Amino acid sequence: MRILIYGINYTPELTGIGKYTGEMSSWLATQGYDVSVITAMPYYPEWEVAPQYQNRWWHKEIIDGVKVYRCPFYVPAKVDSKKRIAHEFSFLWSSSFRWFAALFKKKYDLVITVCPPFHIGFSPYIYSIFKKTSLVSHIQDLQIDAAKDLNMLSNQKALNLMFKMEKFLLRKSDYVSTLTSGMKSRVAKKGISDDKIVMLPNWVDIDFIKPLSKSESLRDKFSISQDDIVILYSGNMGKKQGLEILLEVAGQYKDQPHIRFMMVGSGAEKDALKKMAADKGLTNMTFYPLQPYEQLSALLATADLHLVLQKREASDLVMPSKLTGILAAGGCAIVTAMPGTSLYEDIRNNNMGVLCEPESVAALKNAIDTALASDLTQIRTNARQYAENHLNRDKILSQFIDKVKNN
Repeated sequence: MRILIYGINYTPELTGIGKYTGEMSSWLATQGYDVSVITAMPYYPEWEVAPQYQNRWWHKEIIDGVKVYRCPFYVPAKVDSKKRIAHEFSFLWSSSFRWFAALFKKKYDLVITVCPPFHIGFSPYIYSIFKKTSLVSHIQDLQIDAAKDLNMLSNQKALNLMFKMEKFLLRKSDYVSTLTSGMKSRVAKKGISDDKIVMLPNWVDIDFIKPLSKSESLRDKFSISQDDIVILYSGNMGKKQGLEILLEVAGQYKDQPHIRFMMVGSGAEKDALKKMAADKGLTNMTFYPLQPYEQLSALLATADLHLVLQKREASDLVMPSKLTGILAAGGCAIVTAMPGTSLYEDIRNNNMGVLCEPESVAALKNAIDTALASDLTQIRTNARQYAENHLNRDKILSQFIDKVKNN
């Protein structure tokens, strides 16, 4: 069976959508499928094309048995709404040449479009018409809903047009897959019948990411004492996370130098956050670059507490991918989520983290204080057990491909 996967993010990006698309593609290849990918140059979360891909145009490479067709595109140095739109449409344009060429080659049996951005779905849709192939739209992030709810886009006419385009593309798909029950409900409200919606939650390699002791962590690398308390945020530093409140909270611990806040990763807001931290004199907050994937277990073991922060409106629009690794590592995460959202219910029902009201300095400070004063052994055990029982990559991907390939 020939499968074509299409998305703007892909391996070797270490976090977010690219990581999962890369792992799905390589897993399918190991199962004997003939897998190809149309994608862009790796750029996330730094918002800078990786050095080995700079100044390159359309080209093909083989990664883990997958044929990867790279396309050039525009990556803004500073991201705003207009530049993000230009960024996404530049990939839509450059990848259209690959789609045109594919029309004259051997047919793919299944096409999987990974969204966001949602509008790249037009090329796969046109291909599916001409080649009579099955089409799956996989939603990692409800991009338009988030843009509306987080006030990232206020033009109502533009929003209405995008919602109509999105609904059209989803209805033309044979299947629509997404991450959580909350996201599934949102998709259903767009007019997609329940029998077309497939659950494809993000997974984790539970054999690779596992609980480690502090002595096996990166504390020595970062010159952190074994006695210090480390509160770790690791991942994308963007608008959806609402990380500004963390700086306010960190300021309330300045007289407790043994409590250290680690900020690991990159993103559109990182420079602004670093400047704010410097302006506030937060000597207890340190920023680090994204660490190699091979050191992820050791990085996670560095922390006493993990932070999974999102703005209020985002807690049922996106599933924070960082959470899967934290759970597999047996970590205790403070998670901001609203009651009734799938994220909130999963954490509460499985007692695998500390829940906190989003966008509240007082609530986050109280959650940290409560966690530091508590015995977190059971939460850590539950976290690892949940990862083993529900986040197994082989099980998740086997169920997904068995469902969508038999259309």
